[in-house]
Amino acid sequence: MTVIRTGSPLDWREVCAVAAGAPLELSAQARERIGAARALVEQIIARGMRAYGVNTGVGALCDVVVSPAEQHTLSHNILMSHAVGVGASLGAQETRAIMAAAINNYAHGHSGVRVELVERLVALLRADCLPEVPALGSVGYLSHMAHIALVCVGAGHVNWRGERISGAEALRRLGLEPLSLEAKEGLSLVNGTPCVTGLAALALQRAHRLLDWADAVAAMSFENLGGQMVAFDAGSLAYRVSPGLAQVGARMRAALLGSGLLAAALGRRTQDPLSMRTIPHVHGAARDVLAATAEVVNRELASTTDNPIIAGTPEEPRVFSQAHAVGASIALAMDSLAVAVAQVAAMAERRLDRLVNPLVSGLPAFLAQASGTRSGFMIAQYTAAALVAQNRREAAPASLDGGVTSGLQEDHLCHATPAALKALAVIDNSGRIFGIELLAAVQAYDLQPIAAERAPYTQALYSQVRAVLPTYRDDRPLADDITRAFHMIMDDGPPPLPGPLTVRPSRDFCIPAPTDCVAGSAAASANDALPGAVGT
Repeated sequence: MTVIRTGSPLDWREVCAVAAGAPLELSAQARERIGAARALVEQIIARGMRAYGVNTGVGALCDVVVSPAEQHTLSHNILMSHAVGVGASLGAQETRAIMAAAINNYAHGHSGVRVELVERLVALLRADCLPEVPALGSVGYLSHMAHIALVCVGAGHVNWRGERISGAEALRRLGLEPLSLEAKEGLSLVNGTPCVTGLAALALQRAHRLLDWADAVAAMSFENLGGQMVAFDAGSLAYRVSPGLAQVGARMRAALLGSGLLAAALGRRTQDPLSMRTIPHVHGAARDVLAATAEVVNRELASTTDNPIIAGTPEEPRVFSQAHAVGASIALAMDSLAVAVAQVAAMAERRLDRLVNPLVSGLPAFLAQASGTRSGFMIAQYTAAALVAQNRREAAPASLDGGVTSGLQEDHLCHATPAALKALAVIDNSGRIFGIELLAAVQAYDLQPIAAERAPYTQALYSQVRAVLPTYRDDRPLADDITRAFHMIMDDGPPPLPGPLTVRPSRDFCIPAPTDCVAGSAAASANDALPGAVGT
């Protein structure tokens, strides 16, 4: 599938498609808008209108006038001085997502770069010839796109077909000449929010998949621990107004439909621990955050995030040298998403602890096949606890870090790109936590003392895991199993839930009449739920 940047902006799912390898093309309409904006830049230069980064220096040098003869040098030098990233490089998907978001931004037609420059980025994507982009060193934007742009002028490095080569050699192999940047192009190449927006799109995709797995894995733990299905009763949940909560409640009812284990546990307890009975509340709250974050990211993709913005007509060109490159809204959204995912994962670790603790599980200690000589999942729970603690540190808000740069000119920093990188790290950590819970839940089924059938859905999940990983008997490094489970969770979604999940007719999520309630049985219907995908 080819993604085409038309008159409408890309949405986050299209950015993810390009990140996964889909080609990106510019429509004729997009090219026309880019060209029209470039014509306005030429008028601004010809008229001697002061425009930040066009005929002035940048940052604290914004009042230093740059002559027409020096404007090419200014653009070129901006790339060199702003390419200050450090640390390990971003992955291929992350780099492609940033490039797609940048092309989308230029196609709004308010940046003033040449069509040839945007086509150069398109060509690199088409060839999957990806610039080497160090992940660290940004307080908001600048460095990531600078490293990408280096390749356009024959500098920097790329990773292509498993080989690291110079930007100059990459262009030679592609049959392309290095570009000579013109006025404003250097600045447009490094500023704006494409770096955080591309990364945020990937965070949305990975968080969406993770939350689907969170529901599935939680259902397995809930079943193993003999939970009370009344926690997912549709009538009860409807008293709290939350689309995410209603959706998760329906998903849990569908996942546990027909469980003999839960039928045997019916009425055993008045209420379950919070890590079990608040699955709809916590997972649902995270889904609500996910939906809100998707709106923010799509708004960012629909916005021009350049500085300055070029507008007006050839007769009356206008320049807005203000602050649209600052990503406060998306920084806050990324911080919120990281906290939401971290909370869901923290509760998973608490369920995991209950599975391995014989005082509350009714299962063999630490899910070991033989107590004393085997430790089972004792230390795997330590790993999960360590990852929860790391998530807590990573989820501290980047958007509040602040700082002062550029000689007091840039005296408020939102740290948008670091917020997105932290969110991705939290999602990865959480995938490992859920991988450990998944393995423990499958092991718990093997050790269940109750002779009763599992729900068809959880049985399918059990069979999927056991098809690639046998019962754990302390006979191999458990880390290898955890890695397999992590990739199972992060690389694809869980099996689809049984039955259609349809919307119950309602007005403003009104509370259903008591006759609509399901009375908490293990055979509760799934047909009174909200639809599956959040953020569409």
